[in-house]
Amino acid sequence: MLNPSIDSLLTKIDSKYTLVTVAAKRAREMQLANNCVIEQPVSHKCVGKALEEIDVEVLSYVPSEDKGIE
Repeated sequence: MLNPSIDSLLTKIDSKYTLVTVAAKRAREMQLANNCVIEQPVSHKCVGKALEEIDVEVLSYVPSEDKGIE
């Protein structure tokens, strides 16, 4: 079983695709700067740590306004 669960994560971010993008960007930041906000993460990998940050609402996502195609 995945920890945190996908259902729990989708209550914080509305789309699986957005969730993956946000987690990947944060994981890349952690790889470069080694700065995990959670004191004792369950996961050892950066992507897992990023998902944990999203789950405990340390990391959030604010959608940009869609300008659309004219």
